[in-house]
Amino acid sequence: MNISRIALAGGVAASTVLLLAGTASAHVSVQPQGEAAKGGYATVNFKVPNERDDASTVKVEVNFPTDHPLASVSPQPVAGWKIDITRSKLAKPLEVHGKQINEAVSKVTWTADGSGIGPGYFQQFPLSVGQLPENADQLVFKTLQTYSNKEVVRWIDEPTAGGEEPESPAPVLALTAPAADAHGAAADDKGGAAEETKETTASSDVASSSGSDTTARVLGIVGIVVGVAGVAFGVLAGRRRSA
Repeated sequence: MNISRIALAGGVAASTVLLLAGTASAHVSVQPQGEAAKGGYATVNFKVPNERDDASTVKVEVNFPTDHPLASVSPQPVAGWKIDITRSKLAKPLEVHGKQINEAVSKVTWTADGSGIGPGYFQQFPLSVGQLPENADQLVFKTLQTYSNKEVVRWIDEPTAGGEEPESPAPVLALTAPAADAHGAAADDKGGAAEETKETTASSDVASSSGSDTTARVLGIVGIVVGVAGVAFGVLAGRRRSA
């Protein structure tokens, strides 16, 4: 009987922990499809869960960082949602592929055409973004989530230095090492291997050519010796016959 009570209490405690963990982790987040390499382009998904039992999410506003502006932002159409892109003039122009960019996307807004994201569901909002900064390890996208009951949840708290998750964390996109470095190293390795192969092949060709020349010379000398010996033998044979 005591064992049953202990097991029941443990089950209730475990369920409570799982419930609290699920509630704490249910917030707007951003993840790349693959990797988001510094200096490159990436496709990212903003995952928006609905955290209310009596309301639906009808609007999502993602604000882009102003300290690392992104010149290229292309949303993927999402059924049942209208997309608005807001651009702002840059205080300092960007140079992308040799061209100066004077404005960048500052906000992308998704507004539901229908019922939106219902209780117990989530929705992903894909974006193609770039060129990602080379001098940053992450990008913070402060996001506002609006419900059908007019409630607005502000996911705007930036990560803390201690690594603890804030109460309303903003979506954070982690940037990985530049892909060009790895490709460059691979290219250098391949180039070096190719040069080494060429040098080896050239050395082999030279060695083969030298060997062929030596063989030809030896055969030529042997032929001359055989010829001289044949002439001498013929002369001696003629003298013997005359005698």
